[in-house]
Amino acid sequence: MWLDAWVNYGMSEAAGYILRIAGEEWVDHVFDMAIYYTNLNRKWNSGQTVLFIHKTGSGDAFVGYGVVEHASEKDELSDDEMLDCERGGWERAIEFRYVKRFEKPLLIKETFLKNSKLRGRFFQGTELKKGQVELVLKQADSRLSHQKS
Repeated sequence: MWLDAWVNYGMSEAAGYILRIAGEEWVDHVFDMAIYYTNLNRKWNSGQTVLFIHKTGSGDAFVGYGVVEHASEKDELSDDEMLDCERGGWERAIEFRYVKRFEKPLLIKETFLKNSKLRGRFFQGTELKKGQVELVLKQADSRLSHQKS
């Protein structure tokens, strides 16, 4: 049994990641185009969930999520996408099967990350386990249910 644990140590893939969207225009772009440009080097797998955060007037907040379809290096992109990457200094594009914007942002300080020492841009690329992803999505969903009641 200990041998199985040792062999599999560090081999589990992330269920998801946190990606931070810097500017308001990029928030719209991500949710309109279902694509995110980045230099972040991670093992992007189809089916992983990405939780997007953005700075709001009340602090950093989860503003939505997406499910990864495919990640492409800059040289694999269309000419227009390659130009976007070059302008932004990015190396890859993450394409999403779908993205969903939360109706109301979920403040980081209201989640399991409230005691994290990470702030702002330092959340970029944070690896998440399946239970952590599910917890944030459930919390965002339950806030909507309470608002409609």
